[in-house]
Amino acid sequence: MKINVKAFALTCGIIWGFGLFALTWWIIIFEGVTHEATLIGKIYPGYNISPLGSLLGLVWGFFDAVICGAIAAWLYNLLAARFEKKEK
Repeated sequence: MKINVKAFALTCGIIWGFGLFALTWWIIIFEGVTHEATLIGKIYPGYNISPLGSLLGLVWGFFDAVICGAIAAWLYNLLAARFEKKEK
């Protein structure tokens, strides 16, 4: 069974991007805007706990997860095809 690479990549991007956006706003609601450097901010330049940071996290997270999701789906399809041939 093959995975649709485009659909999987887009799904990963949407989930991770909006997840990071929602998590940032969750922190803002309960702790307020901090502008503190975070571990994710070291990976995604400009990201911090602020409204602008949430939007930057959404964009960075979306594109990061699209790329990682496409690689993961492509690798899965490659390995699944090789293991399927060995079983026959």
